[in-house]
Formats: sequence, structure tokens, C-alpha cells
Amino acid sequence: MTPKELRNERLARKMIANLERRHFEAYYCPTAEEAVRRVNELIPDGSTVTWGGSMTIRDMGLTASLHRRPALRVLDRDLAADRDETQLIYRQAFDADVYLSSANAISEDGVIINIDGNGNRVAAITWGPRRVIFVIGMNKVAQDADAALKRARSTAAPINMARFSNQTPCQADGRCHNCNSPESICNYIHLLRNSHPARRHVVVLVGEELGY
Repeated sequence: MTPKELRNERLARKMIANLERRHFEAYYCPTAEEAVRRVNELIPDGSTVTWGGSMTIRDMGLTASLHRRPALRVLDRDLAADRDETQLIYRQAFDADVYLSSANAISEDGVIINIDGNGNRVAAITWGPRRVIFVIGMNKVAQDADAALKRARSTAAPINMARFSNQTPCQADGRCHNCNSPESICNYIHLLRNSHPARRHVVVLVGEELGY
């Protein structure tokens, strides 16, 4: 085991205890491959599953693995024919059995930070789906909630914005300007400090660099 792997395992063990104290269900997987298996184990056949705009869960092959399970009803906005169908999937998410997401940052003591442009992801995290499963690479861990918020705004948001053609100040120089641009993707800032009802939220920490 490398020093980085050892550090991740030790830190994850402490974080799991902190998350459980906040009424989350929590796991650690050293690799993305193991995380895909774990998440699939957490989703029973017959479930309706959907997700937000996470590159993590797409890039690690998790969403593709769910499409390969015929016993699941998968609502995938990436396959929507048009904007109207995308909006319909946003609304259907509130009645899903399982909603998948990553996070822009998580503090060592278990506070999860997400920033949203449209608000559909943070809305579903807050209320609606019966279970919410977060898959979070250890690269997104920050020392405390303040540091997690700074990471979300100064690191994750400008990188995410680079995926789009929106005309915002961070497109020009890659740093957050705390802007009020009409094309901003930083309109809703969500801080999740406890899972309510208890264990509605599941956190799968992954010992690899995933997402932004």
C-alpha cells in the first residue's frame, strides 16, 4: 500500500465515524471499480434510479453499469430527446427510489457541499427520492466546512464551467469572481450537515481522484 493509499484509508475510517454520527450510512472503497460494485449492491432490483449532473458517476462507469441491469428502471437525462423530456426527468427524480450524486466537496467531519446552476440536483438531495447515494473521491475532502465551501467555489465550479460555453468571468481566467452573471452555474449553494431521515443519505468514499 502506498503512503497515499494508507492516508486515504485512515482518513476515510475517521470520516465514516463522523458521517455515521451525522446519521449517514457510509462506506469506503479503495478503487472506483469496488465503488461501482458497492453502489450496485445498495440498489435492489425493481428500483427506479436517476442521477444529477455528476461527471464522477459517469466517468467511473457507474451509470453504464446500471443501464446493464434490466430489473432497474433508469431515468437518464443524458438520453432525453429534448429539453422538455429533460425537464420531465428532473421532476420524475423526486419520486425515484434512488438518486445518485457526487459532491463538490466534503469536510473531514462529514459536511457535504454542492453548488448548482438549476437547483434540480440540490433539490433532490434535500427532499423527494427515497435514498440518495453520494460517490465522492478522496480528492474532494477538505479540512472543515469553510475549506469545503472554498474548494467547491474556487476549484470545482470553475472547472465545471469550463465544460460549458457560458459567458462568465471564470471562463476567462479559471478563478471564481463571486459573480452575478446571468449564465452562472453557482446559483444554489447547498450544505448538508445531517442525513434526515436517518440513513436516507449514503456516502461512498473512494480512494481515487474522481471528478472535479
